[in-house]
Amino acid sequence: MARVFVSGSVARHLTGGETEFEVKADTVGRLVRELDRRFPGLGNQVEESMAVAIDGVICQDTLMEPIPPNSEIHLIPKIAGG
Repeated sequence: MARVFVSGSVARHLTGGETEFEVKADTVGRLVRELDRRFPGLGNQVEESMAVAIDGVICQDTLMEPIPPNSEIHLIPKIAGG
């Protein structure tokens, strides 16, 4: 199981204030679906406006990215700017 850490006030609002939880998923796509099942709207929030880091590495091709067992996943709001 992966340990998920959520940053950002919008995401925390969707989780009822929870910032850490465990999720069983072997890809980021499955993680997003499971998060949306548990916390409606969070999966969409992750896809649209959050970066995903697995064991300290930010993923580029996010949905197909494998999640190794016992990983730490950090969901971080993307920074806009130019």
